[in-house]
Amino acid sequence: MTIAASTKSQINWVNTLFFLALHIGALFALLPSNFSWKAVGVALFLYWVTGGLGVTLGFHRLVTHRSFQTPKWLEYFLVFCGTLACQGGPIEWIGTHRIHHLHSDQTADPHDSNKGFWWSHMGWLIYHSPAHAEAHRFTKDLNDDPVYQFLQKYFILIQFGLGGLLLLIGGWSFVVWGIFVRIVWVYHCTWLVNSATHKFGYRTHDSGDRSTNCWWVAVLVFGEGWHNNHHAYQYSARHGLEWWEIDLTWMTIQLLQALGLATNVKLAPGK
Repeated sequence: MTIAASTKSQINWVNTLFFLALHIGALFALLPSNFSWKAVGVALFLYWVTGGLGVTLGFHRLVTHRSFQTPKWLEYFLVFCGTLACQGGPIEWIGTHRIHHLHSDQTADPHDSNKGFWWSHMGWLIYHSPAHAEAHRFTKDLNDDPVYQFLQKYFILIQFGLGGLLLLIGGWSFVVWGIFVRIVWVYHCTWLVNSATHKFGYRTHDSGDRSTNCWWVAVLVFGEGWHNNHHAYQYSARHGLEWWEIDLTWMTIQLLQALGLATNVKLAPGK
């Protein structure tokens, strides 16, 4: 199954204006009236919930690659957390990522790193890409699931719901830090996996692309920075394959396994 190559010719104004609004909103954190340590704490907690449990554990290792299995209720919870990262709905995110792995660093890769750091980091998101429209072709295991359909359709409204809850709990400072700052931070941390880990770091395996292992990205995204390992063994629940390659998400999977909530855990040979 193939898709057409991405094009830089047509700007996606919906995405572009949305990203611009979020970044402007994050700048309000610089106002003294919007700062409090409680608000920072909320942002850090939601960074872990949405970026760690949601995108890294749920969207990526559990659903995209099916590197382990969980009870359905836990899968839905983790995918809900990922939806709160506001990186599109889960069906689009997962389908696009599967396309990336199928065509990694080739012309049909939505964020082909051969087009430059900026393109692979976020440029691909502000131009129309065939991958955005065709992601559903790669998610036949999800397309008919009513929970995934709901989260895909209403991910923006769900974010507004979270914003309203934060407003009630802590006022505007919670909204600024817990929504705007947190979303922008998680965006760029996630995007570094597409950009930095195809440019900086070392290569342990011949994976057929430009993926690298980058320690500082691994710190920011809960172990996802061991990207060359991941591209070599896409099915593996563990990305940090050496003792020094700290992988917090793998530790979380181990905890779930000890609790009987993670089964059929797949690993690279000898790991």
